Amino acid sequence: MREQKYHVYLTADEQSRVIQSLIRLKNELIEQGRYTDAVDDVLCKVVSAKKKRNFFI
Repeated sequence: MREQKYHVYLTADEQSRVIQSLIRLKNELIEQGRYTDAVDDVLCKVVSAKKKRNFFI
C-alpha cells in the first residue's frame, strides 16, 4: 500500500518555529543517545520546501 502524503502550508514565522522545534528535539534525542534519522528527514524537507511568493505589495 502506498504511503499517504500530507501538505502543510506555513508562513515564514511558522516555518522558523518548526525548524527550531525540530532542532531542539534532535538535540534532546542526541543527549539520550537515540537515533535522529526521522527528525533529520523531516528537518531536510522543511528547510528545502518551496517558498511561497507574495505578489501583493
